[in-house]
Amino acid sequence: MTTPHPQQGAFPLFRFKGIQVSLHWSWLLVALWQIQRNRETYDLVAFAVFEYLALFAMVLLHEFGHAFASRSVGGRAENILLWPFGGIAYINAPRRPGAFLWSIAAGPLVNVALVPVLWLLLHYGLPESAGPDTVTFVYVLFQINLVLLIFNLLPIYPMDGGQILQALLWYRLGYPKALLIATGIGLVGGVALIALALIYLESVYSALLAGFLLLNCWKAFQASRAMLAEAGPVDPLQAP
Repeated sequence: MTTPHPQQGAFPLFRFKGIQVSLHWSWLLVALWQIQRNRETYDLVAFAVFEYLALFAMVLLHEFGHAFASRSVGGRAENILLWPFGGIAYINAPRRPGAFLWSIAAGPLVNVALVPVLWLLLHYGLPESAGPDTVTFVYVLFQINLVLLIFNLLPIYPMDGGQILQALLWYRLGYPKALLIATGIGLVGGVALIALALIYLESVYSALLAGFLLLNCWKAFQASRAMLAEAGPVDPLQAP
C-alpha cells in the first residue's frame, strides 16, 4: 500500500490560497459504509451524514495548518488530498529542523485550538431548544477532535508525532539518523497498533489504517538506512 499521488484516482473539489484540495474516489465508498454504521447514533440519518462531513472538515483544517505553516517558513504546499484514511498535505518544507518541526506541529495545533471552541459550543453555545441529535452531534465532534489530536501525536512515523520526534532528533543527530530512530520506534508502534485494532478494538478499518502507517514507516526506515550507507559519517542535508 502506498500513499496516493494527489491527482491519482482523485478529483478536484476546490482551490484555496493556491492549494488544490482533491478527493479520492474511495472516500465515497467508505463514507457510505461509515454513515450506515453511525446512523444508529441519531434519530435522523442526516446527522450521521453531517458527522462524517464534519470529521473531514476538521481533517482538512488540520492539513491546511501543515500547508500554511510550511509556506510561512519558505516551503511549498500546493495539494491536499482527502481519502478514507484522513488527509495528506503534500508539503515541501525547507531542509532545516526548525522549519520542518513547525510545518508538522502546526497540524495538531489546529486540533488544540478546536478543543476550547467545541467545548464552549457544547456547554454554552447550544440553544435550550436544541434537540438530542444536535447535542449528540456536537458532543461526538468534541470527542472526534480529541481522538484525532491524541492519535496524531503518537510517536509512530509517518504520523505527526513520529515526524515531530524526528525533527527534534534532527537538531542533534542529523536528518538520516533522526529518521532511522523515529521510524524504528514507529515500526514497533505500528505493530502494536495493528494488534490493538484486531484484538481489542476488533476494527478492520483501524487495522488497515495501522497497516498503511506501518508500510510507509518501513519505506522511510529503509530510506534512512540507504542515506546513512551512502553518506557515511557526513550528513549531506547538514553540509553547506
